Amino acid sequence: MVEALGRRPEVRLIQFDLSTPEAELERGLREADVILHLAGVNRPQNPDEFKAGNTDFTTTLCKKLAAQNRRPLFILSSSIQAALDNPYGASKRMAEEIVRHWAEHGGGTAIIFRLKNVFGKWCRPNYNSVTATFCHNIAHDLPITISDPAREIELVYIDDVVAAFLAAGDETPETPVRPAGYCEFCEVPRSFKVTLGELAARIGSFRASRHNLQLPDFADPLNRCLYATYLSYLKGADFAYDLNQKTDPRGSLAEFVKSPSAGQIFVSRTKPGITRGNHFHHTKTEKFLVVEGEAIIRFRHIQGTEIIEHRIKGCDFRVLDIPPGYTHSIENIGAGELVTLFWASEVFDPEKADTYPLSVMG
Repeated sequence: MVEALGRRPEVRLIQFDLSTPEAELERGLREADVILHLAGVNRPQNPDEFKAGNTDFTTTLCKKLAAQNRRPLFILSSSIQAALDNPYGASKRMAEEIVRHWAEHGGGTAIIFRLKNVFGKWCRPNYNSVTATFCHNIAHDLPITISDPAREIELVYIDDVVAAFLAAGDETPETPVRPAGYCEFCEVPRSFKVTLGELAARIGSFRASRHNLQLPDFADPLNRCLYATYLSYLKGADFAYDLNQKTDPRGSLAEFVKSPSAGQIFVSRTKPGITRGNHFHHTKTEKFLVVEGEAIIRFRHIQGTEIIEHRIKGCDFRVLDIPPGYTHSIENIGAGELVTLFWASEVFDPEKADTYPLSVMG
């Protein structure tokens, strides 16, 4: 929230935390148009701290606002645990009641979010987020424990939480100002239901992707959010990883990424004077992008004699489509190595390669 608000030039942000002087809290309550109450206690050593951190501090905020006769928009971060009968849930439920009472009896305006299981970057692992724990442990090759793989949980992504809080705090001509004495319970619009077993399997597949090169299905928004979260738990030294290179007298080649729905990408380095290819495909299609060096890419219809040539340099950023039914080759005609990026419409399957040797030149 602090980072998001800090990017808005029209916002002046006053922060209060455990180490902030009390005078700063007084100033913040006196000057703020919107209060975002995100503070709370959820894993204390003494259960009495639930009441002190969640209920009593919220009481302090509302009493100070009443003493100052101020009615800013009050946004409270609560939890779905408030509906449960446990010490943490009871303390959050009482905090909700205190804010609601302040709004309805003091002419204030309040919005309460009962958040589901929040996940995303910067969440502390081995604390109160199973997603953070799974991401951290799997990223560091540490074991994870799943008590019930079939247990379903509902997740909300931190970026969606921040967006919902920002939208709640914005008052524009298109959004009428909420009336005094108003208290509303809101939800983050998007959430994801997943079992613990599936959650662990998805995160485990991200770790495995460095070896099998299989990209997650990013058409699934949960995968996009989870993958970003998983990467945030890598150590700096682990950001990089090596690809498996295949070398021969022509040069070297390495597969980069694979996707069942989007094919695969690989890259090659070809020595001067060497020609690669001289084969055709019936259904598989490809794209060639020379990124360094100079090449001639040649085509011939497998039932014809005409040879089509395209001379390409790395500085051109020019892509060649490889249609099916055309035998094709790429020759390094430069003085140095030729570096080429290839995309294929399907992941290579040696049992069904759809690749048939045939010389372009005949």
